[in-house]
Order: sequence, then structure tokens, then C-alpha cells
Amino acid sequence: MNNNNAIVLNKQAFLIYGEPASKANSRRAVTFKGKPRFIKSSKALNYEKMFKQQIAFLPGSSRSSSSTPRRKQEVLFKHDVVVEIYIYYASRRPDLDESLILDLLQGVAYENDRQVKEKHIYWGLDKENPRSEIFVWEKEIVDNIPAKS
Repeated sequence: MNNNNAIVLNKQAFLIYGEPASKANSRRAVTFKGKPRFIKSSKALNYEKMFKQQIAFLPGSSRSSSSTPRRKQEVLFKHDVVVEIYIYYASRRPDLDESLILDLLQGVAYENDRQVKEKHIYWGLDKENPRSEIFVWEKEIVDNIPAKS
């Protein structure tokens, strides 16, 4: 198989306002029925809520039968995908961490974040307008197409 013969079949773009929480730093310990549990921080929970609200209002979106907003797409990507994300933070402090975004794209762009086989993640600074610009596409490798010389 020649990897030069890749065709982008479908590409989705999302613009999500707000600063994502770092998944690595977004857990907090609580006691539930006498047992310690780790749950998402309030920053991570707030970002998740904002993300879902914004996805619900993108063109072509609808609310599923549950209360969870979902972007309606004819078919979620079922094969391996490539993800490109530009994360613009409000300050220089946060680490670049796309993992919460990848989790939130499950059921929106693809079925499971295990389908992400290639990532291109970029850090940016925009104090006035923190946001994430997200691009997702599925590649199909096509054999029998002559490579360009």
C-alpha cells in the first residue's frame, strides 16, 4: 500500500468558544458513600457543558432524544480519523491538552476517540477570544492509483 495515495473523503470543522480544561489536571477527589472517587473539576464540567451547547447550535445539528446535544451528521466517521486542533488560550499558563476535546467529539464527529490515529495539535494565545478550531476527517487509502512522479 502506498501512503501517497490518500484521499480525504469528508472533512468537518467546528469552532468552540472557551478555554478547555486540561484533562490531566481536571480531576478532583471526592468521597462518595465512604469511598474515594475522582470526578471532573468544575472547569472541565463547565467546558463540557459549553461545548455541548455550542455543538447543538451548529448548522445541521439537533438534540437527540436524551437531553444531550448532538451534532446531526448522516453518519459518524466509522473508520480511523485525523484530527487537527488549534487551541487558543486566554493566558500562557495552560498546558496544551486536547484530550477533553477528543472525548467530547465522541458521538459528534466519530463513534469513539480510539479512531483518532493521527493528531495535529497547536497552541495559540488569544486573551480576548479563547477558542478551539477543530478539523476532523477520515482518510481512505486507495490502492492502484499511480503515484505522481
